[in-house]
Amino acid sequence: MLQDQGLIAVQSSELSRVHRERLVKAGFLSEVVRGWFILTPNHEKPGDSTTWFSSYWNFCARYLSERFGNDYWIAPDQSLKIYAGSWAVPTQLLVRSPKGTNSNTPLPYNTSMFSMVGSLPATAELVEIDGIRMLSLPSALIHCSQAVYTGDAIDVRVALSLISDSSQLLPLLLEGGHSTIAGRLVGAFRNIGREKIADEIVKTMQSAGYTIRETDPFDHPNPVSLSLREKSPYINRIKLIWQLMREGVLRHFPVAPGIATDVQGYLESVDSIYVTDAYHSLSIERYRVTPELIERVRTGQWDHASNEADKQQRDAMAARGYWQATQSVRHSIQQILEGRNPGEAVDATRADWYRELFAPSVTAGILRPADLAGYRNNNVYIGQSKHVPLNSEAVRDAMPVLFELLQAEPEASVRAVLGHFIFVYIHPYADGNGRMGRFLMNTMLASGGYPWTVIPVEERERYMQALEAASVEQNIEPFAEFIAYLVTEGMRGTPVAKLDGK
Repeated sequence: MLQDQGLIAVQSSELSRVHRERLVKAGFLSEVVRGWFILTPNHEKPGDSTTWFSSYWNFCARYLSERFGNDYWIAPDQSLKIYAGSWAVPTQLLVRSPKGTNSNTPLPYNTSMFSMVGSLPATAELVEIDGIRMLSLPSALIHCSQAVYTGDAIDVRVALSLISDSSQLLPLLLEGGHSTIAGRLVGAFRNIGREKIADEIVKTMQSAGYTIRETDPFDHPNPVSLSLREKSPYINRIKLIWQLMREGVLRHFPVAPGIATDVQGYLESVDSIYVTDAYHSLSIERYRVTPELIERVRTGQWDHASNEADKQQRDAMAARGYWQATQSVRHSIQQILEGRNPGEAVDATRADWYRELFAPSVTAGILRPADLAGYRNNNVYIGQSKHVPLNSEAVRDAMPVLFELLQAEPEASVRAVLGHFIFVYIHPYADGNGRMGRFLMNTMLASGGYPWTVIPVEERERYMQALEAASVEQNIEPFAEFIAYLVTEGMRGTPVAKLDGK
């Protein structure tokens, strides 16, 4: 009934006591704060934060509306992150309202909400996005803290790039007499190459009698030329992430050996590690596979036509799909070794990888044929992650940018690490993103002569935590260091990922 109404967060008053207690006991409801619950799958294990993180913004929208009505707004700094395309769950959500209590409300999994007493600035504007009330983009830029320019530089640069004309800011700056803030914004716009907007703010404020002292609030120059006419924040966001993270990759990675001249020899090395790779990659995704099953699928001893157990087994379908996809990836690597641009090769063939990965499951009736169509049409969430992948519309903006960056990037290590990370950051498919990301990583490693590298299932937690740090904190160092360690061991002939302790 609750799901039919589209509810995710519910108040205790919306249920009878008997129904509420039964649902909690059966694991269908989980208490967030007193009197408030979220719907949960009854199979979710204790300590699994997936439902909370995926329900977070829906809960906040309902809870804040019930508590404050329309008389609240989230902090300008958080608003800027949302305008910049980041819906990552904050550790603490700062909310202002005349009805605030200057108190902190603990929420699940080390998150919280702090409500501050505050009145809306006279010149500020409020908007509502996905049920969350926040300052408009111009208002958020004017009222944000100075610290956000250094602490969340990517978000602020992306938000600034969405301003198309000084007239969006000048009425608020003039009516509020914000000469100091105007000087900071002028410096910020000059930092991202928006000289016209900066000059217009200076001239207009001076004409009104204000003295403007320009200051650049960022702590370093803008690292990349931004697309300044894009309405989507994700194009500039991906470009900034790539440029700001690439040095972190280069610090950790060994020098590329150089693309292999023995094409057949390299492909044979890929073939030799296939069973180990499939076992670990599928196990990371929680499939229950064995080296024996993988080998049976690879050698054709798997009979989906007449063996009903093989036909219906989800894990066998995944193993078969992995084998077929690897053959397609192998073809892409061959093209790269023969001289094709790595980014172009993958862009041209990645759809083939995806179709091969899931074709057996479609044949067996586990998935629908429509599941092979390509990019997802719905929003998705990552298990136990604060990162919220791009919405389905944004995927189509971001993916071409990723492949443009791959095509232009001169360093194979950067293509491998950032290609993998940004692919799963975007999360373009409804399923298979982790496997596709690892295929992309290994294809890019091949473009520099690095060996095919297996991420061990025993290191799953470190792997996922490193991706989380990159996604939520924009810290690529743990992920770059982890992948570099695995690659280095592989180059020494002592790969970390093994089968049966061998």
